[in-house]
Amino acid sequence: MSSEGIFKPQLVGIICNWCCYGGADLAGVSRFQYPPYLNIVRVMCSGRVDMKHIFRAFLNGADGVFVGGCHLGDCHYITEGNYDALNMVQLSKKILELIGVNPQRLRIEWVSAGEGIRYANIMNEFLKQVEGFGPLGKGEGLDENELKVKLNNICKLIPYIKVTEKEKLKVRKIDNDEDHNSLFTLDEVDKLLNEVVSYYIDPAKCQACMTCARRCPADAIISAKGQIHIIDQDKCIKCGTCFEVCPPKFAAGTKLAAGEPVPPPVPEGERTVLRKSKEQAAN
Repeated sequence: MSSEGIFKPQLVGIICNWCCYGGADLAGVSRFQYPPYLNIVRVMCSGRVDMKHIFRAFLNGADGVFVGGCHLGDCHYITEGNYDALNMVQLSKKILELIGVNPQRLRIEWVSAGEGIRYANIMNEFLKQVEGFGPLGKGEGLDENELKVKLNNICKLIPYIKVTEKEKLKVRKIDNDEDHNSLFTLDEVDKLLNEVVSYYIDPAKCQACMTCARRCPADAIISAKGQIHIIDQDKCIKCGTCFEVCPPKFAAGTKLAAGEPVPPPVPEGERTVLRKSKEQAAN
């Protein structure tokens, strides 16, 4: 808000280097008018934009986030990163809607380097939209602290969300945005967020074999030779690798139901493993 009480949205634009940034540059050179309080972040490809970038932008006070890339089918990389961006944005919109934030605060568009006027028009249209929504949270009638907690919780769950939805996030349907819009349903995403399981290593069964620690993709397991392993819940991405690779003869990996509290870790000075005898291991 300015001193006169006029709402000036804080906008973040994350745009690809090869096309959309060229369009933004052309708009500037051509002196096309667009919002002066748009903070631009240039990335090599829109596929580089991560869900965490979007939710952290909102967490840090952005009223609107714009993702811009090359037109579908024109990505400069053989991985077609703009499809990754499109799917990621569609999923992020559903999550925003579920936590009470207007999903139209997040927008994705395709702009070529020669479309300076198109870029300016999109930005001006987006500005008017966000101005109509009002400040983030306040415009939706949400308590500021409550919204921050929700956004922060989503940030923590992003690795889990990406692992769970990895197959849909890879979908490519040439030149058809609408098909991507229907990839994720509200019911599906609501279930995803409300059925988050946790993993725990049972200290009474752990034999410090290091298997889970070596296989964990997030380095979330605190381990040392001859000591009970501990899962760092802040780093854990809920992929279940530790549970799957724990040797059946130990069965120390434990999957906890959604909402079930994780037992506190064993104090550091009490983590020495009590080795099982061969007879005990056989039983």
